[in-house]
Formats: sequence, structure tokens, C-alpha cells
Amino acid sequence: MENSILNKLFKLWSGVDAESIDKLPLSGSNRTYFRLTSSNRSAIGVINNDKKENIAFLQFTQHFRNINLHVPEIYAEDIENNCYLQQDLGDETLFSLLSKHRQGSEISETVLNYYKKTVAELARFQVIGHQGFDYRYCYPRSSFDKQSMVWDLNYFKYYFLKLAQIPYDEQSLEDDFNTLSEYLGNIESDFFMYRDFQSRNIMIKDEQVWFIDYQGGRKGALQYDLASLLFDAKADLPNSIREQLLEHYLDALEPLYKVDRKKFREHYYAFVLIRILQAMGAYGFRGFYEKKTHFLQSIPYALENLKFILDHAKWEISIPTLTELLYKLTVSERLINIGSSPKKLTVYVNSFSYKKGLPSDESGNGGGFIFDCRALPNPGRLEAYHDKTGKDMEVSCYLEKYEEVSEFKRNIFAIIDMSIDNYLERGFTNLQISFGCTGGQHRSVYFAEETVKHIKEKYSVNVILFHREQQQKTASI
Repeated sequence: MENSILNKLFKLWSGVDAESIDKLPLSGSNRTYFRLTSSNRSAIGVINNDKKENIAFLQFTQHFRNINLHVPEIYAEDIENNCYLQQDLGDETLFSLLSKHRQGSEISETVLNYYKKTVAELARFQVIGHQGFDYRYCYPRSSFDKQSMVWDLNYFKYYFLKLAQIPYDEQSLEDDFNTLSEYLGNIESDFFMYRDFQSRNIMIKDEQVWFIDYQGGRKGALQYDLASLLFDAKADLPNSIREQLLEHYLDALEPLYKVDRKKFREHYYAFVLIRILQAMGAYGFRGFYEKKTHFLQSIPYALENLKFILDHAKWEISIPTLTELLYKLTVSERLINIGSSPKKLTVYVNSFSYKKGLPSDESGNGGGFIFDCRALPNPGRLEAYHDKTGKDMEVSCYLEKYEEVSEFKRNIFAIIDMSIDNYLERGFTNLQISFGCTGGQHRSVYFAEETVKHIKEKYSVNVILFHREQQQKTASI
């Protein structure tokens, strides 16, 4: 259904059907992305069931393109079916470029120059992008006001502190939250605020930086977006680079808006603080609550950022309970080590005979798949194969003569791939796949062997293969 709707948009734009429609890796959002290609064209298709968010993105994009800011062109849209087609900016993000070229804490000159282009373009977005911007389309809120800040602080409290089982004094913490949000709410905020301005939302194409995923934008202060980029946890920029980029940003901002650099810095670090807390709330929600454990790997980086802010930043307010609590987080060994050495997914593949019962689930999860191979041609009925198994070439050749065997295999692989992709995204560690036939010797063994080959060719996971009736166990990692 999704493919047909997107292909319709692609044909409306390009005049031809898409030759391929490939689902792109999942991100932290609920949007689903596809790359559609023909012989000489490509586009990115987006499916998002949040209609108001789609309208915001499309309206923002039209405004930004009208004033020559670097955002993707919209090729076609179908609001009723919650999808649209946008310009394909490739796969290189600022984050992937950083990861590719960094050596420990060393940032290459190439990457640094792209960061400089990014912060300079950010200043244009915030000041020029604000001019004539229709904030009525903002969703879920038109400005980053005190209410928005309270939401972010409570996000941190309920999804990080609560789920990480960190004790705190509720009323004292609320008092500090109120003090911080009042302070930040009084800072000039007549600018466009991107909201989720981080290195994965910056695309590199034709030696230029391009911005995506700004549908959460609203009116706000200048400092927040810069804080989001420079203190992006997984990017882990050295503090000397952050300082250099802060100065470069201010240099780019000055021709557009008269800025008091000293005052900007005082407010800046308070926005760094609230942005880190919001991000930690997201790590808690995705990691602790949704069990997507790779989000927990960002927590140690966020703690390092917190430690730097607490040691170096100064602001004009007193938030003693919050400050003491954050110091405790930065020395928590459990949180510092929480994202280290994540377990890989292990896929258990079994063959068995239905005559001897279903295989047991040693992981205790009680999930996975059992595929019944008994509807397929049975080589066990032929004398020539009595002493052979599904591991032997003669049995493989016999089975692969039949189209129904190939179709069965294709369907199984499609179902298995869907689960493995989802399990990897969510950080699950166990999946069991079992194949049963009459004797557990030919068809079930063949499909178990073929499945292991398929998984090992496509994924970097642990695979354990067990032919129960053959009493032969092998493991490969």
C-alpha cells in the first residue's frame, strides 16, 4: 500500500514508474523514509501519519526555499494519505562525515569547515528565516516559551530520573525547574528556532550543507539551536572545537543581528543545560521505556557534557537542588557504564521433527517463528535420499527443482528480515526461528541451513544453529 502511493507520487513528478523503492534505515522518529529511483532520477518518499507535522514541514519548506535557504525541494505531496516526495540529498550527513574522518579527539580540517558552514547557515535560518515566517503552522507549539521548557524538564524528570531510579526531592526540583524556565523565558526569542538541530539533520551535498527535519521548528531564542549542535552527545566534539565554532557563529550572526557577545554566552550555557536535559529525557524514553538500548549509549556522552557545563558555566540564577542532582549523575558508575559493550542480537535457528514435539525456547522470551515445511515435496519418500539430510547437495538440488520451495523460502526470508531489522532497532538480544518437518532430517534441515546462510550474508549478528534430530550443534559469531 505504501509503495503504491509513493510510486504514484513519483510517476506524477517524473512521468515514469519507480524501478526500485527501498526502505531506508529507521531513525528516532515515527516517520518512514524510502528512496525511489528510476533510470535517471531519484527522490525520497516520506510516510508520516501525523498530518499536522506534515503540513508544518511542507509549509516551512516552501517559506525557506522562497528565500533561498538550503532545504530539499518538495516534488509532490498527498496530505490525505500522509505522504510526500522530496529531493534526494544523498546519504552523507555531517555526523557520518565526522565519524568517517575523526581520529580519536582530532577533528579534520574538512569536517571543521563543514561545521563552520553549518553554524553560519544556522544564523541565516534563525534571522532571515524568521522574517515573514507564519508561526501558525508550528506544531505542537508556536514558540519555545515557558510551557515548552516545563515540558522538556518534566520529560527529563519522568523518563530519565524516574526510569533510571534516581531519587530526588520533588518539590525542590520543581522549584528549580520553575526558576530555570522563568530565566530562559525572559531571553529575547524573536527568531526561528529549529528545535532538533543536530549533526544527523545536516546533509552534505555538492560541498554545501543542507537542512532537513525542521518540522518541529518554532519561535525561540538564538542560543538553543547552537547548543543542540555543539553539545550533540554522540558527536562528542572537543571543547576547543566548540569554542571555535561558537566564535564563528557569532561572527556570522553579527551582520544579521547586533549581538552582545558577553550576554549571549551567559544565556547560551543555560540553554545548553536545558537542551542536555531534554536529550537525556529522550534517551530515557527510547532506551529505558521503549527498550531501544542503543539510545542508552548516548548517556555517558551526555554526562560528560553535563560535567563540563557544571564546572565552567555561570548564570545569574540559583538552582541548588538541580545542580546537586546533576553532579550526582555525573559520578554515577552505573550511568557512566550503561551504554558500554551492548549485546549483539543472537538468532537461534533450529530444525526438528513434529513427531518429537516442538523445540523449547531456552532464552525464556517465548517468541520467534515456527515454520511448517510438511506441505513441501518430501525427499524422504525416495529411497535415494533415505541416508541423506538437508545438508547434502543431492537433497538441496531435489528441493530447489520446485517453485513452491523457492516461493516458501522467499516469503520466509521477508518475514525474518522484518523481525531482525526491528529487533536490531529496538536492541533486542534473542530471536528463535525453527523449521519442522515429518522426520527432522530433510526439509527442515535444508531450510535451517539456508536461513543461516541468508542471515550471515545480510546481518552482523550471532547465529546459533541446532539440528535437534541430528544431534549436531554448531555456533558461528
